[in-house]
Amino acid sequence: MTRRHVALLVWLLTGLAAIAPVPSRAAAADPPRIAIIIDDLGYQRTAGRRAVALPGPVACAVLPLTPRAAELAEAAHAAGKEVLLHLPLQSLGEEQPEPGGIVLDMSRAELAQTFEGSLRSVPHVVGVNTHQGSLLSQHPGHMHWLMQEIDARDDLFFVDSYTSVDSVALQLAREAGIASVRRDVFLDPDRSPDTVAREFSRLKRLARKKGMAVGIGHPYPATLALLERELPLLPEEGIELVGIGEYVRRAQRTGGFATGKASTLPVAGSAE
Repeated sequence: MTRRHVALLVWLLTGLAAIAPVPSRAAAADPPRIAIIIDDLGYQRTAGRRAVALPGPVACAVLPLTPRAAELAEAAHAAGKEVLLHLPLQSLGEEQPEPGGIVLDMSRAELAQTFEGSLRSVPHVVGVNTHQGSLLSQHPGHMHWLMQEIDARDDLFFVDSYTSVDSVALQLAREAGIASVRRDVFLDPDRSPDTVAREFSRLKRLARKKGMAVGIGHPYPATLALLERELPLLPEEGIELVGIGEYVRRAQRTGGFATGKASTLPVAGSAE
């Protein structure tokens, strides 16, 4: 190749570089991400099916040993949704725990047997999150036993629904080496459409502020209606809806999100 040819090639490449679009910093940055879990599935077929049909990778958390548990878990799996075991834990109130619940007067063997039965009642489970639990989640002994059971099953992750500011669940899950995160926002501390809209906006603000945020809702009419309407609009707002499994994996890679250090919000709407 002659010098003339080299000069011509350099000129062409320089010209192409000058006209090529340069991605902006905003475009190159990762978008804020949210993950959403719908809890308390297993009793009502109509509301449960509506939750399963929500657009995007919304996770379905199914209560064990409920009349529609297997049916809704199968439907969620068929729809490409992640299925969580929504495990009842004893709360501070005097109400009896729901079927499959773990309580303080259980021995280590009883806890293991109860957890196994709950897990078997919900097919396709990929993770565990807590139902109620404002009492049990404060007790390191029982929570350590529970984390041992979760850790013994391959590839189960854990989400602390965080119904008590004194919960030790996330800390013990991390100490056990379990992939785990904590809930940031309850979408429906009450069933008012205004409340759901306010909390959904707060979830998006948190995601923009810290990069990712987890919201938990319930199969209430106002919650389902808002999500049906608003989830398809997230891409226009520059927010990505991700599955809770992907969220947990990203949290592990980035480090800070799995620690729960950003989740210092009051436990409003604890679903107790």
